[in-house]
Amino acid sequence: MFRYLAFAGFAVTMLSTGAPAQQAQPPQDLTYYVATYVELAPTAKNSGAALLRAYREASRKDAGSVRLEVVQRVDRPSQFVILGVWKDKAAFDAHKTTAHAKQLGEKLTSLFVSPNDERVHNVLAVAAAKPVARRAIFVVTHVDVPPPQKDNLIPMLNALATASRGETDNLRFDIWQQTSRPNHFTVVETWSGERGYDKHITADHTKQFRGKLTPITGALYDERLYRLVN
Repeated sequence: MFRYLAFAGFAVTMLSTGAPAQQAQPPQDLTYYVATYVELAPTAKNSGAALLRAYREASRKDAGSVRLEVVQRVDRPSQFVILGVWKDKAAFDAHKTTAHAKQLGEKLTSLFVSPNDERVHNVLAVAAAKPVARRAIFVVTHVDVPPPQKDNLIPMLNALATASRGETDNLRFDIWQQTSRPNHFTVVETWSGERGYDKHITADHTKQFRGKLTPITGALYDERLYRLVN
């Protein structure tokens, strides 16, 4: 009996002095980030913008809609991007069944140069955005590397986001990671104007990032400038 009690006491001592209990992990961020590229015939830029504007206003009322913006490319005004942030995948899936979501595709079909390119993402690095100025510049960049380089790229993107948010003219600098191809990323930036963006691309941290990215990239650095569709 004594030997049993002694063993039990030893076991309790080992449990109390062993490795600390695993700390509770923070709750997973289930927010869904969607970038949808819309390319229309050049003559359809105005009618397309009107359809996208109506879709945006209706979609913002959907349950689970966190933010939805439509931006128009500066140098190719018949190209747009819908930037949607949804509470979770279920909210986005429900949105896709709404009449306004279905009707958008139907109405745009005759205007297409190519079908919409929809890319869904999880969060990588997102911070609170500042109010958008009237002449703000949106920058949407697709960055991809071969799969073995993904874990090398992520800290580089995080460092770029942190440094860029410290710039005076930066209103937003978010990085989204694609769900289906986690070695592909979408960088969403907002700047107070073209001058602020021009300062950013010549900043030391931007040039250092590009210098490190170039040897490992899987494609051209696809950086496009847009303005908000009002």
